[in-house]
Amino acid sequence: MSATLFDQVEALMAEIGKAQPSSADELEQFRIRFLGSKNILKPLFGEIKQIEPARKKEYGQLVNRAKEEAEAKYAEWQAVFAREKRQSAYAGMDLTAPGEPRPLGSRHPVSLVMQEMIAIFGRIGFSVADDREIEDDWHNFTAMNTPEDHPARDMQDTFYVVDAPGMLLRTHTSSVQARVMTSRKPPIRIIAPGRVYRNETISARSHCQFHQIEGLYIDEGVSFADLKQTLLHFVREFYGKDRKIRLRPSYFPFTEPSAEMDVYMGLETEKDRRITKGTGWLEVLGCGMVDPAVLHNCGIDPERYTGYAFGIGIERTAMLRYNIEDIRLMFENDIRFLRQFDAVV
Repeated sequence: MSATLFDQVEALMAEIGKAQPSSADELEQFRIRFLGSKNILKPLFGEIKQIEPARKKEYGQLVNRAKEEAEAKYAEWQAVFAREKRQSAYAGMDLTAPGEPRPLGSRHPVSLVMQEMIAIFGRIGFSVADDREIEDDWHNFTAMNTPEDHPARDMQDTFYVVDAPGMLLRTHTSSVQARVMTSRKPPIRIIAPGRVYRNETISARSHCQFHQIEGLYIDEGVSFADLKQTLLHFVREFYGKDRKIRLRPSYFPFTEPSAEMDVYMGLETEKDRRITKGTGWLEVLGCGMVDPAVLHNCGIDPERYTGYAFGIGIERTAMLRYNIEDIRLMFENDIRFLRQFDAVV
């Protein structure tokens, strides 16, 4: 009986070794015969009880080897047929032909300008701070020295959130400054880039949403001279190393003294004369020393610390940089407009 079982296993191993399936269907029949749930090898495992004790191990190893050879044979031919299938899929195709062009996206002009500004300020120690766009009244207005009855609130038309008293779409990224000042101790040196919202009439020169970068530096002994030198460095990095600036007195509720900064663009071209209205000077940002009341509101000792702040509009800067005549183009996702920046890096 033992010899007969050994002969059966060896005969099946010979059959496995000679198997040469010519198609996927024949390979499937091979799998069913030797590896399926009711394969021909399975009963032979149960016959081990018929083998004399001295040869049980030998018999068990022989049946296992038969199964392993069947698995190896199946895997080998499965790979062969898979390779042939792939090759047939490419039959008739010229694999040396150039691929179909896949158009690449482009960076938005607002992103290009914003990232350049972030890089400039980053090189002189400013880190990026970011926070929510739906803000509460205190961080957006009150902390910035604009209480409810303050006339400065009339300077900005605000989008308030329906059914959420005291909540609004931030009108400036000064709210980020307020959150940083209430959560960190000086020294603080941050820039806050982001989208802001104001209820303005949409036209070629203004929009109800736009982007800003606001900067804030607070430490002991910070002066207006530090502010001027920082802005001069920025202008010469962004607009050109020979640019001049001037600071004109202005008013912002959260800075005192406050100023508007102009850059001298010159009068060499018609564009220069047009954008500067014939003066050669272009207003680019507002700035000033942080009002002591703002420091007090945010829990910073105004007797010990001073600071400066500034804010730059991104869209109008991008319009100047890329000769864009209409701010609405920034928000319409017109592919013809965006493709003009494919090569800009």
